[in-house]
Amino acid sequence: MTLRVERNKTTGVAVVTLDRERRHNAVDLETAAALAEVWRQFRFEDEVRAVVLTGAGTAAFCTGIDRGALVPQPGSPYSVDDPLLSIGPKANDLWKPVIAAVNGMACGGAFYLLGEAEFIVSSTTASYFDPHTSYGMVSAYEAVYMAQRMPFGEAARMSLMGTAERLSARRAYEIGLVSELAEPDGLLPAALRAAGTLAGFPTEAVQGTVRALWSAKQAALQQALAQAPALIALGNLPPQRQADLFAARPPGTEFRLR
Repeated sequence: MTLRVERNKTTGVAVVTLDRERRHNAVDLETAAALAEVWRQFRFEDEVRAVVLTGAGTAAFCTGIDRGALVPQPGSPYSVDDPLLSIGPKANDLWKPVIAAVNGMACGGAFYLLGEAEFIVSSTTASYFDPHTSYGMVSAYEAVYMAQRMPFGEAARMSLMGTAERLSARRAYEIGLVSELAEPDGLLPAALRAAGTLAGFPTEAVQGTVRALWSAKQAALQQALAQAPALIALGNLPPQRQADLFAARPPGTEFRLR
C-alpha cells in the first residue's frame, strides 16, 4: 500500500496519507496513479466534504518523484510524460477543499501537491526546498506553482538555491506560504479542526468558493505551465549526468536553514 485513505462519515473529513515512510513518501508510479484515482473518487462521495493530505511519519511530507521510478519518455522532443502532473486534486477536477498538513521535508515534486491545496498547515519542524538546480534539472512546474503561492523573490530564491538552503516552517509562515503552524504532535489535529469546520458548512457554497478562488489564477497558471516542457527539454542535463550529481552530493546536512 502506498496511499492510506481514512473517511470519517460523522465529520465529513477524509485523511489521505502518503504511506511510503521509508522512501520519505516519495511518489512512485503506483502512488501517482493512486492519488489520481482517490481524488476522482471523492467527486462521487457526497459524505466526503473536505480532505486533509499528509505524509506518514515525521521526517517528510513528500520528497517528490521517487528516483527509482522508471518513466519511459516518447521519442518526440515535443512530448514529455510527467507522472506528477496528475497527482493533484485540481488536475482531477476535485473542488472540495484540500488542506495540506506538512510534517518534515517538503521538496521538489511535493509542490505539485502543495500547489493544488487550498492552504497549508505546517509542523514547526517542517522545511521546504527545491533541489532541481543542484542536480542539473530545470525547476519548471514546481517553480510555477510556488510563484503563485509565495512572493516572487522568495519563490525565485528557493527554486534557484537548490539543496544549499531550506525554508524553515517559521519563514514559510511569515511569507504566507503556510497559514498555520503547529507543534508536531498537534499538526494533524489542527488540520482536522480546519477541515471539520469546512465540512460543516453547506458543501455547495464551499465548493463554489474553492472554484471561484482558483478561477482567479487558473488562466495565468495554465499559460505558465504550458511553457514548462520546452524549458525542461532545453535546460535539463542528460539523465546520467543528473544521477552522477545526485550520487556525488555531500553527506549530512550541507544546507542552510532560514
